[in-house]
Amino acid sequence: MLESMVTETLSLWRDAERCYRVVTARDSRFDGQFIMAVRTTGIYCRPSCPASTPKVQNVRFFPTSAAAQANGFRACRRCLPDAVPGSPDWNVRADLAARAMRLISDGTVEREGVPGLARRLGYSERQLGRVLTAELGAGPLALARAHRAHSARLLIEMSELPLTDVAFAAGFSSVRQFNETIREVFATTPSQLRVSAASRRGRQSDVTGTRLSLRLPFRPPFDAAGLLRFFADHAIPGVEDVTSEAYARTLRLAHGTGVVRLTPSPDHVRCELMLTDLRDLGSAVSRVRRLLDLDADPAAVTRVLAADPALAPVVAAAPGIRVPGAVDGEELLLRALLSELPPGEKVPGEWGVTRLFPTAAQVAATGHSVALALAEGRLDVHVGRDAAELRAELLTYVDPSTADYVVMRVLGAPDVLLADDAEVRRGAEALGLSPDALGERARAWTPWCSYAGMYLRRAAV
Repeated sequence: MLESMVTETLSLWRDAERCYRVVTARDSRFDGQFIMAVRTTGIYCRPSCPASTPKVQNVRFFPTSAAAQANGFRACRRCLPDAVPGSPDWNVRADLAARAMRLISDGTVEREGVPGLARRLGYSERQLGRVLTAELGAGPLALARAHRAHSARLLIEMSELPLTDVAFAAGFSSVRQFNETIREVFATTPSQLRVSAASRRGRQSDVTGTRLSLRLPFRPPFDAAGLLRFFADHAIPGVEDVTSEAYARTLRLAHGTGVVRLTPSPDHVRCELMLTDLRDLGSAVSRVRRLLDLDADPAAVTRVLAADPALAPVVAAAPGIRVPGAVDGEELLLRALLSELPPGEKVPGEWGVTRLFPTAAQVAATGHSVALALAEGRLDVHVGRDAAELRAELLTYVDPSTADYVVMRVLGAPDVLLADDAEVRRGAEALGLSPDALGERARAWTPWCSYAGMYLRRAAV
């Protein structure tokens, strides 16, 4: 019963009976897909919380932490419900709520406010608030507040920054707002959170100045080796460095620059970050999670693709395959189009990377028309775009295959089959499939055609 429920994530939180069965099973595969709140304690938890299972009449279910917070519940300090993979719904869905969640996670509300978020999504503030409240149980301000609280907790627990600096780095407008939010969300003060975290660690945190080391969770299995091979095949010297164990790169962020090294482990990815401005922490983590596709639901993907006799052997051989994402939409588009790039700005060397990817304006100086369109704002490639609208806009400048590739990686679109890709076609032939009939075959792979394409690429090796 639970296995079949893994593939039915959309609006799961609305079905209290199914959610309660997940909670009684303490099934960690559902962490991040909904929140359980307990009326008698006033606490909200992840589905796999190890505490005693509450009585069914005492629980409520919410789609997000923000919705639970808006209804007066505080986070469980035992299971840390915010420190789990995000909902795979945001990968599958292409609606307004999913697009808004991607932008909120990227820090758009902190930088541009709700008006900026609404403008990027093409809706009025009122329309946006109404849709998000109906779909996610909270409006854009409450969702952004929950994101700030999570970023603040990371900085409180993982750094020795003064708490005043933590407040502004996490995006709060005042120390008072910061203190009130931490008390409401975690039922403790920032100082007590730090003391508790230090006690759990039994040592100082791995932080020097603006250098932080975080643990990024994912839903197993996780094909880290496949991602590292992909990044190695496409790496730009100086901007990226890939070994058999880790991937490092520079980041261009809203308030400054960053350097990140990602080292996969069996149950998490170690994320070492160096930032010039800690206000970029939440955005940097969000971008890295999208790059590694860490919020994917591999059980749901496997259930569909392993049912195809041709794909079944390669699915079994590479469980938990991921679709590589992107840290920046403009960068990905330019990388797809250009074999030679002007040098980007130098940054302090760390982990084998020394420079940033050039901006669209720097590339436009070479006369490239697409870079000029990006620099002038006539082409906009960001995570909050509607997939169909972005593809249509891209087709003014690039061929359909490139447009599909950009949509798949920038938006994390799970159902894009790159049927004209040479490696995909070779993989199809290796599995006994006709490359020219992939479109027909792909009907059985929906909504995971992007992952099917990665398996076909694997078969071509």
